[in-house]
Amino acid sequence: VLMPLFFLFGIALYRFYYETFEKRGTDAGVRGLAFFFGIAFIIEVGLILAFGVDQRLVEAEYIGKSLSLGEMRVPLRMLLAFGIALALTAALTLYLSKTFTGRAIKAVAQDEAALRLMGADPVRIKQWAFGIATGVTALTGALLIIIGPVEPMTDRIYIGRTFCVVVLAGLGSMTGTLAAGLILGIAESIVLMHFGASWAPAVAFGLLLIVLGIRPQGLFGR
Repeated sequence: VLMPLFFLFGIALYRFYYETFEKRGTDAGVRGLAFFFGIAFIIEVGLILAFGVDQRLVEAEYIGKSLSLGEMRVPLRMLLAFGIALALTAALTLYLSKTFTGRAIKAVAQDEAALRLMGADPVRIKQWAFGIATGVTALTGALLIIIGPVEPMTDRIYIGRTFCVVVLAGLGSMTGTLAAGLILGIAESIVLMHFGASWAPAVAFGLLLIVLGIRPQGLFGR
């Protein structure tokens, strides 16, 4: 329900970033990265002040239920989150490949000057893309609280992993991103089972270093 509001928030946030940093063209990438990390920190502090530092979880009928698959029991909440994420990935893939705006979003990431020559406004395209990304992030947070308890600082766990998944997949590959996420999740589960929880966070960056050394464009990048 709140996705449209986060979509508008993303558009406004990018517009502020554009007017403040990108439009001036001086170290926009580095300053922009610092800007968005600052926004994340402000949101985190706001959540702490509003809700405290305690973990919170959602209560629903399906939370404690499991689905039996032979000798294996899979929590229904995990299947629900995975199903929604899979459907969302499919919808985004179709949107980016079949619509004019979607193709423009992919084009602006590859060659902004060429897109400008075709009569499209790169700023409007990036603004729209940022709104979509912010809305999807809001839905991701809703799915995350279904999977397990969350706290205001939970984002720190996933920022590094998200970066690793994108680089592992290769920029511009939606299906590759899904596959890279599955690979990372399975690898972390195996390490967690055999070596303990303290080693699991190192898996993402270990895989990242290996892939960058062997295939710098990512597993599914061109």
